[in-house]
Amino acid sequence: MRIIFMGTPEFAVPSLQAIAAENSAFELVLVVTGKDKPRKSKHADAEPSSVKIAALGLCLPVYEIDDVTDPDFAAMVASHQPDVIVVAAFRILPPAVYEQAALGAFNLHASLLPAYRGAAPINWSIIKGEKETGVTTFFLQQRVDTGNIILQEKTPIAPDENAAALTRRLSEIGARVVVQTLHQIADGNVSVSRQNDAFASRAPKLTRDNTRINWVQPVAAINDGIRGLALKPAAWTTFQGKTMKIFSASPAALSSIPSASPGTIFADRSRLYASGTDGWLELLSLQVEGRKPMEASEFLRGFRHDAEALFFV
Repeated sequence: MRIIFMGTPEFAVPSLQAIAAENSAFELVLVVTGKDKPRKSKHADAEPSSVKIAALGLCLPVYEIDDVTDPDFAAMVASHQPDVIVVAAFRILPPAVYEQAALGAFNLHASLLPAYRGAAPINWSIIKGEKETGVTTFFLQQRVDTGNIILQEKTPIAPDENAAALTRRLSEIGARVVVQTLHQIADGNVSVSRQNDAFASRAPKLTRDNTRINWVQPVAAINDGIRGLALKPAAWTTFQGKTMKIFSASPAALSSIPSASPGTIFADRSRLYASGTDGWLELLSLQVEGRKPMEASEFLRGFRHDAEALFFV
């Protein structure tokens, strides 16, 4: 079975590797990925995608693309005569591209669809306090993330698991599900189910606005937001006129400290706390604008302040 694989970030790499490992059943005729990104230094080479690096390591042909709506791209895909197109963390493909696959094109999505349709399902599942998530393979259709479901696999979200850790786990689970999906297609025994739009929820792209910490909410919700954005792009707040990213935190029992306005800071020797609407959150690791990431204890060693109350905003 001839397969074209399309993906860009690290999340897609285990799926590519898993397909390549099944070379007696599947022929990877092309790997499509995003173009190399320029680095900040003018003298450094452009940065290849994680999928490109993995594909070259597997001696697979690679095609880089920015504009998937270019008619020449659809023609190029057609010239490879794919039976199946596998998509994992790539662009939104037009029908002119995905309809070139004789047996269909499917996507690996990191949620239990129809929940968390959109660009950032892993982040939003944690931000919203979900206890369970998973992966879904589904056949592509014109409306994004709405196609018929082929397979799903569930997994719990650990209470202290952040987005980076969950992404790694789901990429491995997803690789297994991608291979299972391909075997079902090859064997002609695919059974699909339609998505129920009534249960759909959104996972929009992460922006500067929706990653800012809102301190006027319960501690658990603040902590979920920090976990859901760690380690990139990271939840952020403003402290003394500078951006502060917070990478990890933990709800804290501070019964000896009176309640305070949300966003109030309290420092106890080597520990740093901030208040929500129902208690305190210990901040464990952070990064102040212009400085390197550090533990809260390191931040406090170099920080001096007066006795008046301090606040995040």
